[in-house]
Amino acid sequence: MSWSRRDISRTSKHREILILDTNYLSLKTIFIKLNLSIIMKRHVYIVILIIIGLPFFAFQIFNTTEDVGITNVLSNSKFETLVWSDEFDGDGAIDTTKWFHQTKLPPHGSWYNNEVQHYTNRVDNSFVKDGFLHIVAKKETFKDQGHTKKYTSARLNSKFAFTYGRIEVRAKLPEGIGTWPAIWMLNKTINEKGAYWETQGFGKSKWPKCGEIDILEHWGSKQNFVQSALHTGASYGDYVENLGGRTVENVSTEFHTYVAEWTKDEITFSVDGIEHYKYHPKRKNKNTWPFTTDQYVLLNIAIQFKIVPSFSESAMVVDYVRIYQ
Repeated sequence: MSWSRRDISRTSKHREILILDTNYLSLKTIFIKLNLSIIMKRHVYIVILIIIGLPFFAFQIFNTTEDVGITNVLSNSKFETLVWSDEFDGDGAIDTTKWFHQTKLPPHGSWYNNEVQHYTNRVDNSFVKDGFLHIVAKKETFKDQGHTKKYTSARLNSKFAFTYGRIEVRAKLPEGIGTWPAIWMLNKTINEKGAYWETQGFGKSKWPKCGEIDILEHWGSKQNFVQSALHTGASYGDYVENLGGRTVENVSTEFHTYVAEWTKDEITFSVDGIEHYKYHPKRKNKNTWPFTTDQYVLLNIAIQFKIVPSFSESAMVVDYVRIYQ
């Protein structure tokens, strides 16, 4: 919110600075009733301005919206220059100049963590409509790469990578026990076959030593609980210790803004401007702090093996992805 200021000139010939509506008592009447003998003194005018102005300013302050909170957080950020974004304007397929569909299965024929989905590059599973990205997890029989699975989804890799900055994603999450949406980042040197940056010749580092930044994870079995985490050589997988989260109301029916701010010293996570975790290791080395080189963004919905039989489909809807430096 921006405030406008108006200069008020005062001269000996022009002392009247305020005219009240005729539906109200005139200042003169008010002053007579109060027996004020110094009504033309300059300091009285100041008092009048304060008294009359307070209700207006109080209304403006207490009538703010959530956008003001987001603006305040932005104003406190170390990173203010927008360097990359997708606002998901238009309709149809995703912008392939910005995103890559990662569909190649790991060597053992299934995605990690006992996930049961195929990731596809079909518009059935990822598309843009009315200014929003939709990543859709579906219950359907689908055969690809010699393997048949009962669920499909999409996993997007950004074709932009960066070191240090602020990433903001405004999104509405899928629901259903067994759904596992994520907004996260990986080092572009990860040697994961079929990942975008690996196809560009950068795949030289193993997970978890390459570093993983989980901006947002949500499990349908823990509806409305959102979590952020850091996977490193010292803490990773099911036993990761670098994590924090909180309950946020209506994550599947309302949009919320998920943020990670990454500096050379720490990584801070927040939802709607409220911080829930900060990673700031006392000892920084390659095992505790691999976050010194470029990372790229991933958006996906995984399906866990414990997906409820009644599940049919659900989507993660993304308003925008913005990166500031």
